[in-house]
Amino acid sequence: QGQLVESGGGLVQTGGSLRLSCTASEMDLKEWTVGWFRQALAKAREGIVTINNDGDKQWYADSAKGRFTISRDKARNTVILQMNNLKPEDTAVYLCAATSVLTGTPRNSAHYSSWGQGTQVTVSS
Repeated sequence: QGQLVESGGGLVQTGGSLRLSCTASEMDLKEWTVGWFRQALAKAREGIVTINNDGDKQWYADSAKGRFTISRDKARNTVILQMNNLKPEDTAVYLCAATSVLTGTPRNSAHYSSWGQGTQVTVSS
């Protein structure tokens, strides 16, 4: 099975931006639906955005709408999460995941079989 690796996390101030990358090895992300999830301390994992294999359908959680954008860089076998206007409540470990479910934009983590290790995002107030 392939591997997913996240990068781009860090510490930013409120209102700042970060660009997260999810890069795959030994798997072609064009054949997978990809989602970004986050898990804050002592909270359940939540789905925040997904993109289908063709890249023409996305789903955004209410917390992400208008601030986050997901896109594919097919040449680099990478999915990008651009996060703008970050808030302290966005502080969490961000994980990307892939699923072979290609219908719709599944937002339940149970559908996803491949996961990265996560990257920490911390937003200071």
